[in-house]
Amino acid sequence: MPAPRLTVVVTRRLPEVVETRMKELFDVELRESDAPMTREELVAAMMRADVLVPTLSDTIDANMLARASAGQKLKLIANYGAGVDHIDVSSARQRGVLVSNTPGVVTEDTADVVMALILSVTRRLPEGFQAMQTASWKGWAPNAFLGGRIGGKRLGILGMGRIGQAVAKRARAFGMQIHYHNRRRLRPEIEAPLEATWWESLDQMVARMDVISVNCPHTPSTFHLLNARRLKMLKPTAVVVNTSRGEVIDENALVRGLRAGEIAGAGLDVFEYGAEFNPELRNLPNVVLLPHMGSATVEGRAEMGEKVIINIKTFADGHRPPDLVVPGMV
Repeated sequence: MPAPRLTVVVTRRLPEVVETRMKELFDVELRESDAPMTREELVAAMMRADVLVPTLSDTIDANMLARASAGQKLKLIANYGAGVDHIDVSSARQRGVLVSNTPGVVTEDTADVVMALILSVTRRLPEGFQAMQTASWKGWAPNAFLGGRIGGKRLGILGMGRIGQAVAKRARAFGMQIHYHNRRRLRPEIEAPLEATWWESLDQMVARMDVISVNCPHTPSTFHLLNARRLKMLKPTAVVVNTSRGEVIDENALVRGLRAGEIAGAGLDVFEYGAEFNPELRNLPNVVLLPHMGSATVEGRAEMGEKVIINIKTFADGHRPPDLVVPGMV
């Protein structure tokens, strides 16, 4: 007799190819609507699932896990995404629930968007686009839409993991000088090809950079890492780009700096309060806003789904999921 198939509940609509493969392998409950589940819907889903497949829009805290444990069914939270700061991993493990994620899949896609934002802000591309869309452009002029050259400028990368290193490789190709702040210095064989300079002191680094790229995860230690005090240290010609987690930057302090001309510009793909970002950002001409598009490629989203399936299938076969997350990692 074949082993009974796991009951898998998916909280959001996933790419069709991923949903179809899940249907083939598991007793899967797919989401009809693409709206995020409510808190009560998430608890109910965890009570009836062997495996929950959430996304970054699904906050799963200790209280919810305690309520869900009454169902005595949930065994694995197979997160569709690399970041797990929306899941209380420690509480899950205490209740015997494993957590997996999808690391490494979106590295190249996100690094591409970092460079796109750097160029968009420094070269004032949205302003040029707006002029063409509104038919206000009257022809070339020597002083029109003057931006800044990025070649030779200093890029300070906050978080030199997979994505930070991919950003560094791209920025080197544009002639930028690479600097970084990390908990630990990179090994020489990684650092040397990038000609990267490590700064143990974040304060010292941010004061000297032309562009700051945030590429670290959100953890208790990185919350408001770029706070009002550090943002004040930036050169008035500096640009800030964030494709990681909005909570790493004090968004209101960033707005104040941009509005006062203390920061030259910002390119943001993530926001401190998710979709409820500071509305003043929309009205600042030196800001480029994207709707969390860093990993939004067809290939990347399909690969994320493949990793989720591998984690679930490996667990179903009685083995440790290859992308298991443990409390010490977050």
